[in-house]
Amino acid sequence: MIEFNLDESKLVLHIHPTGPLRKEDFDNLAETVDPIIEREGNLNGLIIETAGFPGWENFGSAIRHFRFVHDHHKKIEKVAIVTDSKLGEAAEHIASHFVSAEIRHFPIGEINEAKGWIASIEKSD
Repeated sequence: MIEFNLDESKLVLHIHPTGPLRKEDFDNLAETVDPIIEREGNLNGLIIETAGFPGWENFGSAIRHFRFVHDHHKKIEKVAIVTDSKLGEAAEHIASHFVSAEIRHFPIGEINEAKGWIASIEKSD
């Protein structure tokens, strides 16, 4: 399950997985962010804050997760992974080969630093 909050003024999506990821989680995320992306062109950032990766509810949920990433990764400028899990550091390096967003790992206590890094996006006119 994913709890999330979209700050429309800053164009930042903050997600917090609280249990195994479900297909419905990604449907709900898409319903929320797609109209904003359509209007604004992209999101400035995505913050993933979690103690550890909770896994997926089933195989269909994993497929939906990968499809969501595929459909949205070019529309997100930066991804901050806030976790103490070893997967956070690995994700920073591995995911950078598959997504166009800039990715950075932060320890769980550094949520404010992650938000500051996302906010440091330079806009070109």
